[in-house]
Amino acid sequence: MEVNKIYNIDCLDGLKLLVDNYIDLTVTSPPYDNLRDYKGYSFNFEGIAKQLYRVTKDGGVVVWVVGDQTINGSESGTSFRQALYFMECGFNLHDTMIYEKNSSSFPANEKSNRYTQIFEYMFIFSKGKPKTTNLIIDKKNKWAGYKDFSGILKKPVPEYSPRNNIWKYTTSFDNTYNHPAPFPEKLVIDHIISWSNKGDIVLDVFMGSGTTAKMAIVTDRNYIGFEISKEYCNIANKRINGLYPQTDIFDFGVEPL
Repeated sequence: MEVNKIYNIDCLDGLKLLVDNYIDLTVTSPPYDNLRDYKGYSFNFEGIAKQLYRVTKDGGVVVWVVGDQTINGSESGTSFRQALYFMECGFNLHDTMIYEKNSSSFPANEKSNRYTQIFEYMFIFSKGKPKTTNLIIDKKNKWAGYKDFSGILKKPVPEYSPRNNIWKYTTSFDNTYNHPAPFPEKLVIDHIISWSNKGDIVLDVFMGSGTTAKMAIVTDRNYIGFEISKEYCNIANKRINGLYPQTDIFDFGVEPL
């Protein structure tokens, strides 16, 4: 299977065409709960999880971004069941991260019985110990270069440390790419930098509007994408072929590692 290509195919069928231990990093977000009926399509989660384990390299990582729908006042818990199943397949749950949004389509009001939901889970699954960890060091330390009252530097504190595992991104309801839930570009680029190196292969099994492919390009990675909707495939290909405004990695204040 060629790299740097988006395949208009059911992701389970696409995964079966990949050889064992081939993918360095997967960054993806599946449809969930009643959204599993995706443009008239559905997906086999268990089969996909098993295949992801097979095609991921030893030390490779899968970033699985997912949320839970609230049905009749109760959260579905789908995300937790999926996380446990990935572990049954052999993955380690390397980290449970939070993707915090700046706003919600359904804010709470005085009649609500729940607080406003503004986050999704970002489960970081690794096949054994992660082979690549380029932690982003952008959390400013309040006590950098700390000195005691005598003015003597007792224990040097760096100006910046690795960030926390709750990542906040500004989202908007601008539907430029005609997709119901596009990734924030910054979210994808942060994960690609964290868990892969230049030249690695980054997979997205639900490519949607093509954000993962685009961010792989600007960070000098290779990509493979599966997308069952022909409409979304066309959107993604137009986007990465320059027919939509392009992004430079330096717009994000980071350099590709």
